[in-house]
Amino acid sequence: MKRSCLSIVFGVSLIFLAHPASAQSPTAKPTPSLGNAGSTDKAAKAEADRIAKERREQARSLLISLASDARSFRDQTLRARTLAQIADLLWDTDVERARELFRKAWEAAGNADQEIAQKRQEDIQRQRARTGGGYAIPDYPNVRGELLRLAARRDRDLGEEFLQSLKAEQQGVNGENQRLTLARELLVNGDPDRALQFAGAELATINAFTVDFLSWLREKNTVAADERYAVMLDTAARNVLSDANTVSLLSSYLFTPHVYVRFHGGGMSYSMMGSGPPPANVPPTLRSRFFQTAATVLLRTEPQPSPEIQTAGIEDQYLVIKRLSPWFEQYAPRELTEAIRARFEALGAMVRDSVRRRDPNPKENNPSETESANREQAMLDKIEHARTSDERDRLYFDLAQEAARKDDPRARDFVSKIEDSEFRKQAAAYIDVTLATHSIRGKKIALALELLQKGELTHIQRVWLFTQLAKLMVKTDRDKSLSLLEDAVPEARRIEGLDPDRPRALLAIANALRLVEPTRTWDSVFEGVQAANSAEGFTGEDGNLNIVFQARGFSSASDKPEPDFDIKGIFTLLAQDDYDRAVDLARGFQGEAPRAVAVISIARAVLTQKSVLVPKPPPAAKVP
Repeated sequence: MKRSCLSIVFGVSLIFLAHPASAQSPTAKPTPSLGNAGSTDKAAKAEADRIAKERREQARSLLISLASDARSFRDQTLRARTLAQIADLLWDTDVERARELFRKAWEAAGNADQEIAQKRQEDIQRQRARTGGGYAIPDYPNVRGELLRLAARRDRDLGEEFLQSLKAEQQGVNGENQRLTLARELLVNGDPDRALQFAGAELATINAFTVDFLSWLREKNTVAADERYAVMLDTAARNVLSDANTVSLLSSYLFTPHVYVRFHGGGMSYSMMGSGPPPANVPPTLRSRFFQTAATVLLRTEPQPSPEIQTAGIEDQYLVIKRLSPWFEQYAPRELTEAIRARFEALGAMVRDSVRRRDPNPKENNPSETESANREQAMLDKIEHARTSDERDRLYFDLAQEAARKDDPRARDFVSKIEDSEFRKQAAAYIDVTLATHSIRGKKIALALELLQKGELTHIQRVWLFTQLAKLMVKTDRDKSLSLLEDAVPEARRIEGLDPDRPRALLAIANALRLVEPTRTWDSVFEGVQAANSAEGFTGEDGNLNIVFQARGFSSASDKPEPDFDIKGIFTLLAQDDYDRAVDLARGFQGEAPRAVAVISIARAVLTQKSVLVPKPPPAAKVP
C-alpha cells in the first residue's frame, strides 16, 4: 500500500511541474528532424547489438561455469542432462568443448539408466507386494535416448558412435529400435535427410517400426518415402518367408497409416503408433505394385487341408484376405481381384465357423452412441443380477469409467453407488481427476467449476485445475480468471513444505499469472524458489499430473506431462523480460537440479534470441 501511495503522489507532482511549461507556450510544436531520427535509430540498434553480444557472452560464461559444477553432481541423471544440454547450446561457438561435454554426458547417462532400471524393478516389487501381484508404474526417463537425440542433431558421427555403443550393450534389438526412434525424432524436428541417414539399412527389414517410419517420412518427403516403400514391396515379393502378416503390415502404409494388424491362429492383435488419414496423392503405379506383391505372397502356395498340417496359417491368410478384399475390389486389376476372391472362397471351406464370422478390422476407439448405450444397459442389467456386493461395485466402477470417457458427469453418480467405502474413495479420486483433465481438454468450463466445488481432488490437482481454467477464461472473463488464481494460492500453500508438489503448484500459478496479471509473476516465482529450497526431491523438470488408481486387484497409472509445473518455461520468459533479475532469481535455488535447469533455461533464452529490445530514449525537452 505504501509503494502505491508514493507512486500516486510522485505522478501528481510531475503533472504540476509540467503544467507551467505547457501554459507558457501552448502552441509550440517543434519540427522533428529526420536526420536526428535516423541517427537515433542507428544508435539504438548499435546499443541493442552491444547488449545482445554482452548478454550472449554472459550466458556462455554461465554455462561453462555450470558445466564445471555438473561434473561433480551426484545425481547421474542430472549430470547427464545438464552436460548434454550445455553441449547443445555451446555447439555453434565451441565445437570441441561441446563434443567433450557430450561424451562426458554419455558416460553419466549409462550410469543413470542403470540406476533407473533398478528403481523401476524396486517399484514393481513394492506394488506387487501391496496389491497381490498387480502393478502400474509411470514412464521412467530414457536418459541415453534423450542424449542420443541431442547429439545426433548436432553431429551424425557422434550420434553413430553413441548408437553403436547402445546397440552393442543391448545386443542389437533395442539398439535398432533406438535407431528408428532417433530417426523419427529427427523427422519431427524437420530434418528428413539426416533422419534417412540414421534409419539407413534398417529400412530393408519389414516390420511395424520400419513401415511406420516411412509413413511419417511421407509427410515430409513423399518421393523418398514412396521410393523406399517400393523397395520393401520388391523385397517382400522375392522373400520366400513373406506371409500374410507381411502383406498386412505393408498395407498399412497405403490404407491405414500407423495402425498395424496381425493375425495369430485365427486371433487378432493390433497396435497404433499414431493417427492420421490415408495418404493423399498415391501414385497408381505404387498402389498396383502393392497389389501385385500381395497377390504374389498370398497365392504363392495352394493350401491343402490335412490333419497333419496346422490350420493356423490358413486361418491367418483367410483373415488377411478378408481385411484386404474391399481394397482389392476398389483398386486392384480385375485378374488379381478374381484370383484373390477365388483363394478366399477356397480358404473359407477350410477354416472354423468362428473364424469366418470374425471381423478382421480393429474396433474404433470411439464407439458410436448406440454401441455405448447398449454397453451401458448391458452393465446395468448385470448389476441387477449380481450375486455379491463386490461384483456390483466393480460393475459400477466400470460404468463410471465408461461415463468418464464421454465426459459424462454421471460418472460421479455411479461411483457414489459403490458400497465398499475404501474402494469408493479410491474410485472417486480417480474418476474426478479424469473428468478434470477431460473438462480442460474439451473446454467444458461448467464441469470444471463443478469439480472444483465437489471433486475429490488432491491439492496439486486442484491447483492445476484452477490455473488451467483461469487460462481458459482470461479472454472472456478476466475477473473470474483472477479470482480463480486467488483461490489457487492458498490451495498451493496447503501442500506440505517438504512435498515437491508445493513449488510445482506455485510455478503453475506463476505461468497463469503471465496471462492474467503479469506484474505478479515475479512474486509467485520467488515464492516458488523458496518452496523449492524446502522440498525434497524437487528437480524443476519432468513435472506430471499423476492419475493413479489401485484397488481390488486393479492398477492403473498415467502421467500427463505438465510444463507449467516445471522451471524451464517460466524462466525462459523471465529472462526475456529482465535478464539480470532472472539470473539473480535462479541463483536463489539451493538445490543443484533446479538451479541447473533455471540457468540453462536463461542461457537458452539469450542464445536463441535474435535481438534485444532497448527502450527508446525520452523525447527531447520542448523549448518554450
